[in-house]
Amino acid sequence: MTTLPTAFSYLLGEPASKAIIRSEPDDFKVIENLGFEPEGQGEHVFLYIRKTGENTDWVARQLANFAQISPKDVSYAGKKDRHAVTEQWFCVKFPIKRNLNWKLFGGDSIEVLQSVRHPRKLRLGTLQGNRFKIRLRQVTDMRDLQQRAQVVSRLGVPNYFGEQRFGQNFANLDKGIALLKGEFQERQRSKKGIYISAVRSWVFNQLLSLRIKQGLWDTVLQGDALMLTGSQSCFVEEQLTDELTQRLKALDISLTAPLWGRGELMSIGAAREWELQQLASWGEVTSLLEQLTLMQERRALRLLPMNLQITVEDESTCWVEFDLTSGSFATSVLRELCDYSQAT
Repeated sequence: MTTLPTAFSYLLGEPASKAIIRSEPDDFKVIENLGFEPEGQGEHVFLYIRKTGENTDWVARQLANFAQISPKDVSYAGKKDRHAVTEQWFCVKFPIKRNLNWKLFGGDSIEVLQSVRHPRKLRLGTLQGNRFKIRLRQVTDMRDLQQRAQVVSRLGVPNYFGEQRFGQNFANLDKGIALLKGEFQERQRSKKGIYISAVRSWVFNQLLSLRIKQGLWDTVLQGDALMLTGSQSCFVEEQLTDELTQRLKALDISLTAPLWGRGELMSIGAAREWELQQLASWGEVTSLLEQLTLMQERRALRLLPMNLQITVEDESTCWVEFDLTSGSFATSVLRELCDYSQAT
């Protein structure tokens, strides 16, 4: 998988250390945190599953086959990386009067750790976040990596969409642009969504990178759309104040950039003018995105990993652990710590 191009700005400058990730599936672990406990009753069965080297959608299809139900009756809160050991919840709509030994589902790469009923369906995005535990091998500068981790704990990292979003050799992005221009057709609705999402994500990444490059990462522009930390709630302040600047530095609020779509930009004044100017060369693409049913949204520019810690195994190997909120990418944290590459 292609890593994000170094042309995208680093907050702390390009890392001195190199490292290898995913030498083995066990080197990349993800533990999902729903943020609530299933209630123990209801027509839906929540299954907490550990999978190794398997795709989330594939596991969902296998569950449907096992329970002899429609694939539409199996859901999950978020897709997890295939090249990893992950623990996550799946939801199966299953009649209360029917019983099934869920422990029999799986095999060498899948294990059902827990099953419990709940009255409501588990929907995409209904999770608090994920805990990541990642082993870095062949680390060339452990000291630099540790120093960067200390700064990242205080300042956060650019909230880039990770390379997973864009596909191998940016194929999802290319197909998304071709789809918008009418040069490519895709019948499957889910794949269409993946390709269009890649384009919107790339536009966001471009604006985020330019904001850092131009020294505007910690600067509120007049008319900026600001997001309250820990929520998706946004507001716009027409007047610049010292209080806004202090709240930004205290990480109480974050600057945002648009996920392009139908409707008006939330930003106004100087901030809107800056955003439109930076994306002038992408005018055709943004105009086509505006013709879709997807509405304009905002995404925070800053990602703050929680409980970040480095555990050194030996002089060239360490574990990096942290918690991220839903929708964030672990690789966006890693790229600020080291120049990593995937094991071949």
